[in-house]
Amino acid sequence: MRIAIVNDLALVVEALRRAIGVRGEHSVAWTASSGEQAVERCAQDVPDLVLMDLLMPGIGGVEATRRIMAASPCPILIVTASVGGNAPLVFEAMGHGAMDATDVPSLGVDNSVGVRQLLAKIDLIGRLIGDAPAQPARAPLVRSPGARRLIAIGASAGGPAALADLLRALPAKFPAAIVIVQHIDEKFALSMAEWLNRFSPNPVRLAMAGDRPLAGTVLLAGTNEHLVLDPRGALAYTPDPVDQPYRPSVDVFFDSINANWPGDIVGVLLTGMGRDGAKGLQALRLRGHHTIAQDQASSAVYGMPKAAADRGAAVDILPLNAIAPKLESLFGDTRNTSS
Repeated sequence: MRIAIVNDLALVVEALRRAIGVRGEHSVAWTASSGEQAVERCAQDVPDLVLMDLLMPGIGGVEATRRIMAASPCPILIVTASVGGNAPLVFEAMGHGAMDATDVPSLGVDNSVGVRQLLAKIDLIGRLIGDAPAQPARAPLVRSPGARRLIAIGASAGGPAALADLLRALPAKFPAAIVIVQHIDEKFALSMAEWLNRFSPNPVRLAMAGDRPLAGTVLLAGTNEHLVLDPRGALAYTPDPVDQPYRPSVDVFFDSINANWPGDIVGVLLTGMGRDGAKGLQALRLRGHHTIAQDQASSAVYGMPKAAADRGAAVDILPLNAIAPKLESLFGDTRNTSS
């Protein structure tokens, strides 16, 4: 891939140059020392990937990400000195469309853990960009209502902000369990749950192995393994399938609830790059469950929901601000607090 580097520190730019060149398969498209310059360079020459710092003179990485995704959209990976120390900014940047985040690798250590982590993230983004096109869906089946209710949400780039807006718009003691699979490194999952909890009237916490989804509670996938619902109705984590590039995978979770959840499911696919969740959403629709995909205009990155729309996987294609009212209308005034 042709990779752009955005950082105001020459030593960091050099560290990233060396990391990109370790295997000889990637090249540096250009460098920028400020957010303003990065926006201008992207408008002139869109790279395959931007490595974006957060803290720079002038506009920072969050605003630069927003402007790039609005005018010259391309994959963006946040690479900054301390991801954990800047978690709110990371989630804000991801809300504007950044795909992931990692710490700056150590200068001059080509085989360091930091370099390997950076290259692994670049490899993953390359696989997501190269996904094959989807096939059209068959006509949906009709399903009768069930007593237990589950909202399953998948999101990736742009997801944190979209999730905050969606959860904020739902009433407290919502009569359905909510489980979220967001593409995010497990190092940031706890911080993201705590951040989302600031916006949500319903409590948000990490999903733990053995948890059973409960009405009025929001559970967030919390590891790099796949979150699944087992045949006993409990959540679990599994490394399989190991060849799935999305970790945790929305498709894997959707397939597990399709097989094991005994009642109603509403599948929701929000903004994100790639195609994860489209097949699983289609399978849910074919079982008669209600499915929703975010529309293009309100998506920071119109990849995952577009893949679902192309498959005919979504019963509704809605702007973000219409999804919470739709969920309320689907469940009416019922206040079912059973698991």
